[in-house]
Amino acid sequence: MAKAMTKSAIINHLAGKLELPKKKIVETLEAITELAYKEAKNAFTVPGLGKLVLVNRKARMGRNPATGEVIKIPAKRVLKFRIGKACKDAVLGKK
Repeated sequence: MAKAMTKSAIINHLAGKLELPKKKIVETLEAITELAYKEAKNAFTVPGLGKLVLVNRKARMGRNPATGEVIKIPAKRVLKFRIGKACKDAVLGKK
């Protein structure tokens, strides 16, 4: 399996493909990231890729894997990324 692309590899690829300076690509990626952080509480969608959503998890009972002791896991808010259908179809192929 190939290694994941690094930030610099993504910047180099986009700069070559779009024929833009690397500095503009970096600014664009940083602006998108900043906007995603700011808007994640309202669900932030990246068209063709997926969306960031805030989810409330209920309190539940769990087990300490080391001791087997039953423990209470408190409720909390978590951030999830839901992959879009177009992305799933492109990567995994249609069913």
